[in-house]
Amino acid sequence: MTHLQAGLSPETLEKARLELNENPDTLHQDIQEVRDMVITRPDIGFLRTDDAFILRFLRARKFQHFEAFRLLAQYFEYRQQNLDMFKSFKATDPGIKQALKDGFPGGLANLDHYGRKILVLFAANWDQSRYTLVDILRAILLSLEAMIEDPELQVNGFVLIIDWSNFTFKQASKLTPSMLRLAIEGLQDSFPARFGGIHFVNQPWYIHALYTVIRPFLKEKTRKRIFLHGNNLNSLHQLIHPEILPSEFGGMLPPYDMGTWARTLLDHEYDDDSEYSVDSYSAPAKELEKDLSPKSMKRSQSVVDPGVQKRLDKNEEENMQPLLSLD
Repeated sequence: MTHLQAGLSPETLEKARLELNENPDTLHQDIQEVRDMVITRPDIGFLRTDDAFILRFLRARKFQHFEAFRLLAQYFEYRQQNLDMFKSFKATDPGIKQALKDGFPGGLANLDHYGRKILVLFAANWDQSRYTLVDILRAILLSLEAMIEDPELQVNGFVLIIDWSNFTFKQASKLTPSMLRLAIEGLQDSFPARFGGIHFVNQPWYIHALYTVIRPFLKEKTRKRIFLHGNNLNSLHQLIHPEILPSEFGGMLPPYDMGTWARTLLDHEYDDDSEYSVDSYSAPAKELEKDLSPKSMKRSQSVVDPGVQKRLDKNEEENMQPLLSLD
């Protein structure tokens, strides 16, 4: 074991070897091979290329050198292309802070039985008058940056549960193709995290419809990791034990405290509430939500087609089946 693996338990070391092809004897060579590729992309400013940083990209791509480098390049390219998102990329930024305090994201105290961190989002908590969807995405990315420092999570990964209870059609209408594209690029294509499962619960029909819009733009690997549970929490419990879930998800623990993770990041500044509204948010950042017109994704005239609900009802049984194959 090298010093780069010092934070891993014996069980996780074995998992890294079996599932990720991580070999302590060749670890430094693997890292150097990825680092040597940096010169092939002079258009990108690689702000970090130290061993520990590159290692998380190798783990995210199972030590496939070229795929790890591609992810590394996309990580920095995404930040270069969306500079406004990262100008004030810290927990005390007003928009990020408000999103964090409303549980975007939340993090459960207990890991699942695969050692994965469970992130939770309660979609209806979004207060449109105080922060934007871009702020929510920034808060999620900032949180992942903090969490991915843990080498155990680099190997074991994350699970995401999104509760759509009481998420209104008006809120859903803000989930434009451009906003969804920004999120997909930031989370699926540009971040070195292993997501073992994405669970939708209590989703209304228009979220089903929205998923059908974005599904073609998700990688096959991502699609296989998405569950649409609806109101069937029993199917959720088959994959995430109720003993570690809060009561909102039919679990045995008390209701989730939305400020849990925010207090971790903000510490003593959690209760420092300076006056803030979405109108005070920087204009360039707000424009991200309006003007990112993806050429690869057709805009629909509305979030849903009125005929979609009928088709969804017909396929309700199929939609409720898990789409995830754990590996």
